[in-house]
Amino acid sequence: MKSAAGADAAADLGGKLFIVTGANSGIGRVTAQRLAQRGARVVLAGRSRERCQAFADQLGRQVDPGLIEVLALDLADLASVRAAAAVVIERRWTIAGLINNAGVAGAHGQTRDGFELAFGVNHLGHFLFTRLLEARLRDSAPARVVNVSSDAHLRIKQLDFAALDRPTRTRTGLHEYGVSKLCNVLFTRALARRWAGSGVTSYALHPGVIATDIWRQVPQPFRWLMTRLMASPADGAATTVLCATAPDLASVSGRYYRNQHEARPSRLAEDDALGDRLWQESEKRVGLLMTGQ
Repeated sequence: MKSAAGADAAADLGGKLFIVTGANSGIGRVTAQRLAQRGARVVLAGRSRERCQAFADQLGRQVDPGLIEVLALDLADLASVRAAAAVVIERRWTIAGLINNAGVAGAHGQTRDGFELAFGVNHLGHFLFTRLLEARLRDSAPARVVNVSSDAHLRIKQLDFAALDRPTRTRTGLHEYGVSKLCNVLFTRALARRWAGSGVTSYALHPGVIATDIWRQVPQPFRWLMTRLMASPADGAATTVLCATAPDLASVSGRYYRNQHEARPSRLAEDDALGDRLWQESEKRVGLLMTGQ
């Protein structure tokens, strides 16, 4: 697969604005830090405004504090997603990159709106956030949408749409996590098709198997066994930053990346008919079909 290694990872970003979801911990935290250190304006979007603000204060001691913004965003609550998008629209930010990084793994239950938790947070919240920001992204072009997926999607052999509206069923929650990561790749490809020619490009990626707080709800001893040999968040952020900034990738869209190189997702993830159905089913669940957005 094509390499993106020719990109200059140290290039100055000159005040370009990036929104990073889940920016107060793990891969999102490192991603935001690296972007800010290269001169980017970074919006730290997260469920806990207090944690995001604490990180913003810390980061502001390393870079110009005027480059850092905080945005409250709870992806498990579609009302919060709409409120966060309204803030972005009201401030008329020119968005160079929307990095949909936040996620949960091994969690059980449903979102506030009644969707399986991993699907609701990892896909549906980001789907709505991205769609609500479509006009801003198009007006900001060239702009990028980067969806942090996972090779966990490779294990999923079918997409059961009925299960997306039920509580998490498996003991570890890792099957549901894989389903949500499959949705990330399908969404990325659908964005590339539907927004072709807009100047907005999309990318999905596997950051590596990283020991972060995303695994905190996996029950023991599974969590300990899983995380003991995982890589660090610093390693995991490399492919995210590359997809968000590499000049070599400006002319491509809808691709999947691993270890800073283009990679092949699963055959199911390349099923564009399934991607179109997921798009439509997602629109129904977040109410976009009714509002016309």
